[in-house]
Amino acid sequence: MPLENLKARVDALPSPSPRLQRAVAVAVVVTQALIAVTGSVVRVTGSGLGCRTWPECQPGSLVPVNHPEFAALHQWIEFGNRMFTGIVGFVAFAAFALAYLHRPRRREYVRLGLVMPVGVVVQAVLGGITVRMDLLWWTVAVHFLVSTIMIWLSVVFANAVPDPERAPVGRVPAALPGLLTGSVVVLVGLLVAGTMVTGAGPHAGDPGTERLDVPVDTLAHVHAAFLFVYLGILLAAGVLLRTGDADKALWRRYTILVAVVLGQGALGFVQYWTGVPELLVSLHVLGATGVIVATAAMWCATRDRAVAPSPAKVSVQAG
Repeated sequence: MPLENLKARVDALPSPSPRLQRAVAVAVVVTQALIAVTGSVVRVTGSGLGCRTWPECQPGSLVPVNHPEFAALHQWIEFGNRMFTGIVGFVAFAAFALAYLHRPRRREYVRLGLVMPVGVVVQAVLGGITVRMDLLWWTVAVHFLVSTIMIWLSVVFANAVPDPERAPVGRVPAALPGLLTGSVVVLVGLLVAGTMVTGAGPHAGDPGTERLDVPVDTLAHVHAAFLFVYLGILLAAGVLLRTGDADKALWRRYTILVAVVLGQGALGFVQYWTGVPELLVSLHVLGATGVIVATAAMWCATRDRAVAPSPAKVSVQAG
């Protein structure tokens, strides 16, 4: 079939419902977050090299096989993570397809939709490189950090879904968008420091993996310092929201963000004090995805709304 005819047939398809688009967009956010969590399960169980090659699990076999050096459980944990990547990719492609079929077509929405499946492919390749480099700590860090970017972009994509029922645009204090941008910069530092703590910590993904030769205590204190700065910025944002002209929906997103960050911080301290048990590591990764989602949702909300004048400007105008 000529490409022109195929394009004409695709263009003739009906626009998908907003409800379906929202549901798939939420599924993209959830699956992008869960793949990071399943990756942490691979790491804490020591299953990172359960499948010692890629894209095959063992040389000559795509799936786990009996092997004298690789336990079946470790093979299946790593293989299961790879299979879940396929689900993530399917959901991501569905999101792109719905964005493309939406009428009237919106260029930014389609571009964000395209990023979803492309990002999954990039992550799959990075995962293969990580395995082939025997889980060197910095390859694992890059793999995780790209995953955090995909989680952020998936929230931006979900926010871009056209929705005729969306609440009217509200207003935010003029300084809030810039303050939140600063919080994103600090969040990047927080996440990078977290990957370095992991790189020097006890859970390498495989007992023979080379670790980052820096004291874990030092890196943990740096990680905590970023957290305290981040909380300070959130406190300033809360003051702005309370004193400025902000709507209830924005305040609700803010309170969710603060709750998630405080919960994640508390979990991190418990994890440190208890010797980094495996379960808490995966819960901490889950918490990190929650912080990213909540921060991205707050960041998107401030850009969906008009900027409210500061109280000082209002006074001048009133005079």
